[in-house]
Amino acid sequence: MSRFFVALIIFSVVFFLVEFYAFQAIKTITKNRYVKMVWILIALAIYLNLFYTLYSSPRSAGQTKGFQLAIGLLLTFFIPKLVIVLTMFGEDVVRFFQKILSYFSNELTQPIPSRRLFISQLALGLAAIPFASFLYGIFQGRYNYKVLKYQLSFEDLPEAFDGFTITQISDIHSGSFTNPEKIQYGIDLINEQQSDLILFTGDIVNNKANEMDSWIDTFKNFKAPYGKLSILGNHDYGDYVDWPSKEDKAKNFQAVKDVHPKIGFDLLLNEHRYIEKDGQKIAVIGIENWGKGFNQAGDLEKASLGVQKEDFKILMSHDPSHWEYKVKHDDFNYHLTLSGHTHGLQMGIEIPGFFRWSPSQYVYKQWAGLYSEFGRFINVNRGFGYHAFPGRVGIWPEITVIELKKGLNNA
Repeated sequence: MSRFFVALIIFSVVFFLVEFYAFQAIKTITKNRYVKMVWILIALAIYLNLFYTLYSSPRSAGQTKGFQLAIGLLLTFFIPKLVIVLTMFGEDVVRFFQKILSYFSNELTQPIPSRRLFISQLALGLAAIPFASFLYGIFQGRYNYKVLKYQLSFEDLPEAFDGFTITQISDIHSGSFTNPEKIQYGIDLINEQQSDLILFTGDIVNNKANEMDSWIDTFKNFKAPYGKLSILGNHDYGDYVDWPSKEDKAKNFQAVKDVHPKIGFDLLLNEHRYIEKDGQKIAVIGIENWGKGFNQAGDLEKASLGVQKEDFKILMSHDPSHWEYKVKHDDFNYHLTLSGHTHGLQMGIEIPGFFRWSPSQYVYKQWAGLYSEFGRFINVNRGFGYHAFPGRVGIWPEITVIELKKGLNNA
């Protein structure tokens, strides 16, 4: 039996148990059989659609808008049902202990108390919160662009670059886009920052170069007086779909690389560029993708050939695990690293200055925002686009603006 069908069986059992348990809340609240039937039919339609999408193209399904829709529907309805299950399970624990206590009392025949209507109503009320959040995330959240601004100080920053501004964007994933007006709004917002330099840190497509065809005229309008530099991300290599031949994959990869100059970006492939201002310079180093455990085409040593240790250095590396495992300890001193990749998993809770959480943090130590160690910084951009799940819940699309200042290092 293939791993796909084993996973399908496990998936089916887990989801059946959740559905069965959550359905008890509906049974407690209403006796209307039509309401119950609609509940069941919606669940069946969502699961059958997902199974069909996976079965029809198990290798490349994750790169299609159909798959994104299927995942969006699944999460929008399944996560609220988990809330129902957790709420009702709490009551069942109480009911269980009530039965145990009754066993040692004089009322040995006392039945387990029936499920209370109030608990079922509470469970459905709590479930409405994530349900509404996911709906908002799909229809509006994925375009809820946020401009996050940081001011970073370095003692060895050349004086000419005091006040120099950089806009970082990442993870465009153009194959997921559906709304030209909203994307144009995001582009305009980037240009409004009037930064000196624009840096793009990878994943311009989901997999195929032609995903960008209808967006080239939109994305070629970025403006920055000191240029626009870019690197590749893991999705740009076309590794997540089946290709008819190695030649087709190689041809697509070259086409992806060719997209960058078409939109005015200088693509760095394990190489660097110097940015000069008033006779002084800083180095921008761009490597190919390097991820812990996969696709390690990035070559930091090659990209840094010709760069001096005393130079001020900005490194573009798509996957933040590269910084964690290789860069932050390097005595060559890469002052600032810019990454993306995680998207913050496109869902979580962020209350600036107080609390933030996302399942992404269990995979990546640096999963969103600014971090510093050993006097060095990394910014993990939450991404401009979206992928797999067609929305964002609590983790909004990001445009990062970093101002470099000369002064005591504030790492």
